[in-house]
Amino acid sequence: MANSKSAEKRIEINKRNRLRNKYYKTSVRTLTKLFFTNLDVYKNSQTAEQKEKLKEILSSVYSLMDKGTKKNIFHKNTAAKKKAKLAAYLKAV
Repeated sequence: MANSKSAEKRIEINKRNRLRNKYYKTSVRTLTKLFFTNLDVYKNSQTAEQKEKLKEILSSVYSLMDKGTKKNIFHKNTAAKKKAKLAAYLKAV
């Protein structure tokens, strides 16, 4: 285990940061999968409420990515690239 007080503190800080990073990364991944499943549904039957649902999911993905970027969980270019890809998928339909 840790031999000094500062090493113990670093272990605690690393644990806290790991849990925070895990929350943002898994949430973005889950919402992205949800976006793609709803995108497939929207491709089959294009209705206004499904399009609104897609936009709502997309905005929540954007929000989580922006917050994660602000907290240095995602690199800003990585987040921008992922957001642009999702927007392009929506625009292609």
